[in-house]
Amino acid sequence: MAPGNTVNLLGTSPEKDDGKILQRAKRGWMWNQFFLLEEYTGNDNQYVGKLHSNMDRGEGNVKYILTGDGVGSLFLIDENSGDIHATKRLDREERAIYTLHAKVVDKRTNKTLEADTEFNIKIHDINDNEPKFSKDIYFASVPEMSDVGE
Repeated sequence: MAPGNTVNLLGTSPEKDDGKILQRAKRGWMWNQFFLLEEYTGNDNQYVGKLHSNMDRGEGNVKYILTGDGVGSLFLIDENSGDIHATKRLDREERAIYTLHAKVVDKRTNKTLEADTEFNIKIHDINDNEPKFSKDIYFASVPEMSDVGE
């Protein structure tokens, strides 16, 4: 079978064999996600995670490049190790997901060793906006078989 994003299949169901060509789109999937706790209060940059390529054999020949949401201001990458750090406190109420792109290139030639790949950094919520109520106890009733929202 030839590689590609679409596979052609011949419909051969005994119940309905009309000879139509069926198309199935190949599903995409997220290769990796990183999670970061919001409102970090430490003094150092917060460690997010590490990118790694099979092309990196520890000889110092590869460079990791990061682009996307907040790169350079919120997120930094060590181009030698692939370590990603957040430089500022992040608030999930302001933004829950950051989409970034990683690429691996040869340090000497700048030739791409691995194609650009996309990943997300998801910000985990902490309960920093707890609910406030004006009374201690509330009473309510809901009629049986009520529709949602009534």
